[in-house]
Amino acid sequence: MLIFLLDFNPIKPDLGLILWTTIFFLGFWWLIGRSAFSPIARALKSREDDIQGALDEAKKAKEEMANMKAENERILADAREERSKILKEAKDMKNHIVTEAKDQAKAEANKIVSTAKVEIDNQKRAAITEVKNSAGIMALEIAEKVIKKELKGKAEHEDYVNKLVDGFNLN
Repeated sequence: MLIFLLDFNPIKPDLGLILWTTIFFLGFWWLIGRSAFSPIARALKSREDDIQGALDEAKKAKEEMANMKAENERILADAREERSKILKEAKDMKNHIVTEAKDQAKAEANKIVSTAKVEIDNQKRAAITEVKNSAGIMALEIAEKVIKKELKGKAEHEDYVNKLVDGFNLN
């Protein structure tokens, strides 16, 4: 064994050692490459694809959110415009109803006033006619009584007429 050790020099390896080391290294590299590097490379590629897919999905979701936000703002603007339109229509309808009610109330008031004027005029005429009739009846009765009693003087005559007038009930 000592002979074996004397021939070995680690600094200057021989050609057989280099050949076998290279063969073993390439074989080991091929074996590790097939059993470890390929699955690791596939896993890394799969992971890279998953990350890229997630980034694409996030970008797509961000675009959809932007579109939805724009759509929501448009819908909100439409709703505000519709609300404004409805409020304007309600205000116009209210003004129309109030104006119509005022006109109707004025017409009704004018009708009532004209009816009242006609009624007052009729009652006034009836009262005047009644007063005229009463005055005519009273004048006839006074004339009748004056004729029945012939009086001698003008003063006696006036006293008698005044006494008859006071005796009539003017109600």
